[in-house]
Amino acid sequence: MSIHPETRVGHVHLKVADLDRAIAFYSGLLGFEVTQRYGSQAAFLSAGGYHHHIGLNTWESRGGTPPPPGHTGLYHSAFVFADRKALAEALKRLVDAGWPLEGAADHGVSEAVYLSDPDGNGVELYRDKPEADWPRKPDGGLAMVNARLDVAALIAEAG
Repeated sequence: MSIHPETRVGHVHLKVADLDRAIAFYSGLLGFEVTQRYGSQAAFLSAGGYHHHIGLNTWESRGGTPPPPGHTGLYHSAFVFADRKALAEALKRLVDAGWPLEGAADHGVSEAVYLSDPDGNGVELYRDKPEADWPRKPDGGLAMVNARLDVAALIAEAG
């Protein structure tokens, strides 16, 4: 038994402590558009007019704190950008705002930047490289790597 190959993740829904602060990050810095808002309790954001890719709510978490290290929960949500320039533009907005980055890597198949949102949720921003450029093992399987990503060179592509 296997899942249908066209199955995909529809959205991520996050518990946040402060809705306006979370919207400022996901919309103001990352660029997602607010598609629906329910007062100070919840908001839905999207890219490209989809009903929502991100849900944010304070229903059980208003004023809350992130879970301490060593506890279960979301490791990170990952947002794939259309191309290197779009990733560079988002990264530049974050750097210009003084948002701290926690890591960056070239995985051979993708280029990724890692950070946390205002509530301590891990966030990965990445772009896939063309499949023809993916590193392969002799048997044809993927040979992903964890190499250093030149963040300055990436930001320079933002224009």
